[in-house]
Amino acid sequence: MSRKTTESDISADPFQERGSRLTRGRMRLLGCDFEFESDSPELRRIVDWAYADLPRHKLSKTVPRLTIRVMRAPRSGGSGRKAARSSEAIPRIEMLSGADFLGATTSASDFVVLSPARRTGLIVVSPRLLRSEYHVRYELLEFAVFTLATRVQGFVGLHAACVGRGGRGLLLMGDSGAGKSTAALHCLLRGLEFLSEDSVFVAPDSLLATGIANFAHVRRDSLRFVPREAQALIRRSPVIKRRSGVEKFEIDLRRREFRPARGPLEIAACVFMTAERAGAAGSLVSSLRRADLVARLEAAQPYAAHQPGWIRFRQGLTGVPAFELRRGAHPEQTVGELEKILAATGKH
Repeated sequence: MSRKTTESDISADPFQERGSRLTRGRMRLLGCDFEFESDSPELRRIVDWAYADLPRHKLSKTVPRLTIRVMRAPRSGGSGRKAARSSEAIPRIEMLSGADFLGATTSASDFVVLSPARRTGLIVVSPRLLRSEYHVRYELLEFAVFTLATRVQGFVGLHAACVGRGGRGLLLMGDSGAGKSTAALHCLLRGLEFLSEDSVFVAPDSLLATGIANFAHVRRDSLRFVPREAQALIRRSPVIKRRSGVEKFEIDLRRREFRPARGPLEIAACVFMTAERAGAAGSLVSSLRRADLVARLEAAQPYAAHQPGWIRFRQGLTGVPAFELRRGAHPEQTVGELEKILAATGKH
């Protein structure tokens, strides 16, 4: 038994291939030229807030071009009591398209689809998540940008911070609570070049590191170590709330007071930070042997250690000095030791 097909059953454009009016903007991120497309002024504003006005890092002669389309999920259709009753239990699925993909979502869905081979990605944001700009940026946009740039260029992605001077950088690693973010912030306030507080991407053959120095995040209780004039600036920053419930000030680093790294930094040394405190007369810094470096590196980076470029990266990194840095009484001591390491590992 068949039934008559109506216009409401099959749309002339079910995947919304012809109806969307897209705005486009290009940005250089992580050594790639990204083109962002969107049908939503709200989403374009979020993209611009995340990535506009950042230094344009170039790591190779040929700059890859990538495309990410950022779309709003369709709102649920229907009106009136009957529609409300019929749609409450099972959200309606809507079809959509973008970046050479065909997909489907409900009005409550958020998802990312990436194709490194095609150098494209599709992000869909629900109205519910759109109310939390922070989570759109860090759970969807950041995931798409980082993953595409890493896979297309063969970078090794690290959970680490990186600061430097004169084009040379220190890779800062350590467990949560070791003080990486605090050290990076105080390096920033001291005038060192700031590459990233938690995500660093390294070309395994050249050891050139890149990152996105758009924001730094500081807990309120960390401000007791910050100079008074810097405290005033930080307290004027917005406060974000992570899913864990932790609240932090989000400092925009594109202000003239700060120095995001203008280009990639060549890794000059690797520093493993620890929450262990130095003794009253003990040194904060100790050198690491090559075997210790390799063991700590693989323990600190379990995801990166299984990526294609890891062996070349590890071999290159074992050629640079490595140190353990224990926690001092004040972050300024940590910064002082990092500056000494940079000076000692300079090119002669």
